[in-house]
Amino acid sequence: MAAFDTTRPMGTFGHAGLIGNIFVSALDTPRSRSGTTFGGQISGLVASAFGAVSAWNDARITRKSLSRLSDRELDDIGLTRADIETVSRY
Repeated sequence: MAAFDTTRPMGTFGHAGLIGNIFVSALDTPRSRSGTTFGGQISGLVASAFGAVSAWNDARITRKSLSRLSDRELDDIGLTRADIETVSRY
């Protein structure tokens, strides 16, 4: 329906009401053209950043804990000091 559809009867507000309805329906549309809401994009970005920081912190804690072990304790669990960096990433 065009903004100025003269074939339909005008309501109380005339053409201004029709235009207002178009804007309201555009604002009420749950998805943008790309298929994702702006709020969804922001929350996805925040979740991604939180996940990256969380993964970094987990690796840091693992690396710190393994570094405190003696060479004998590392050998007991099948690791060497050279393995600590690799293990802490996964």
